[in-house]
Amino acid sequence: MRILLYRSDGQVGAWAEDIVRVLPGADTLGWQEGDILGACDYALLWNPSAALLAQLGQVKAIFLMGAGADAILKFGDALPPVPIVRLGDAGMARQMAEYVAYATLRYFRRFDEYEEQRRHGLWAPLPVYAHEDFTVGFPVRGWSRTPKEVTGIDCFAGMDQLDDFLGGTRVLVSLLPLTAETSNLLDRRRLATLPRGAYLINVARGAQVAEPDLLALIRAGHIAGATLDVFRNEPLPAPHPFWDEPRITITPHISAVTLRADALRQIADKIAAFEAGQPVDDIVDRNLGY
Repeated sequence: MRILLYRSDGQVGAWAEDIVRVLPGADTLGWQEGDILGACDYALLWNPSAALLAQLGQVKAIFLMGAGADAILKFGDALPPVPIVRLGDAGMARQMAEYVAYATLRYFRRFDEYEEQRRHGLWAPLPVYAHEDFTVGFPVRGWSRTPKEVTGIDCFAGMDQLDDFLGGTRVLVSLLPLTAETSNLLDRRRLATLPRGAYLINVARGAQVAEPDLLALIRAGHIAGATLDVFRNEPLPAPHPFWDEPRITITPHISAVTLRADALRQIADKIAAFEAGQPVDDIVDRNLGY
């Protein structure tokens, strides 16, 4: 079995070393711009180029080194007609839960405001928020494309219910995939639907947020603060106004890092399923975008 490993940052060495541990006997090969790809059975990719994808029409499946599929689906009709398989969880859900819990508690206990006070040498205890007024993780509500029933969560679904969902949400956490429907979903009108003093935590994709609209609503005081791990352009450019806004907390796309060992065990199991002709989880639906 021959497996192509490709990352746009060139960091494939550790993946090549580890994949033979979970797939003994597998051969790995690399690829650079201008190369003619030799025969291979599967491709394991992160942020591929159009030139590489054009040579993958004969592989049995393409595996992604992450849970999101937007970076490859942007190629549309130029994609090879083979299954594209994203990572399921592979340890990322727990990391995101930790990140979101920290960000939410930081706002709930008003540590962001105390940090600002410290910068100005102020000693001024602030009133404590009530749990029942801090809608996320205290009372919890959720919104999704299709209806869900989750015990303990007030569930909303579809565009018709989005405004009602936003209107009662104190802390908005975005975990949505990036699709044509979710691009710029959080624009000025929808962000303004949040109650005054609401917070945004985005660990999904930066293109879901209209950045100038968010900045304007923060400066106007309608949005009290934002914790952002993802951005429309990454790394976030040095002159971007988010850097100078103290009510925006920036992290460098680290809310959920791919855990290589967990990811490769999952990929090995899925390759085994392909080889045995069995069903495989997490095949990307190109129409839905995830």
